[in-house]
Amino acid sequence: MRTIVIIVGGLVTLGIFAIAGWRFGGDAESMVTAVKVFIPVWAVTAGINMWIGVSRAGYSVIEELPIFGIIFLVPAAVAIFIWWKFS
Repeated sequence: MRTIVIIVGGLVTLGIFAIAGWRFGGDAESMVTAVKVFIPVWAVTAGINMWIGVSRAGYSVIEELPIFGIIFLVPAAVAIFIWWKFS
């Protein structure tokens, strides 16, 4: 359940980045730039989540790695689709 909440949070964050890029830049190119910025920001966020799982929840890196992949890849895939669609 926590994984789903974090993924939804990532998608909401992606939406905020995309809307902010559109609003402040005024065109699709600015939105694409904002989405490009989102991807490394989300990678760091997913990495922090993995670190919390390893250091505080007691999971091993091997156990947390697939969860990291899912948490990172779902919002990143949507971001890449937006990047492709509006480029």
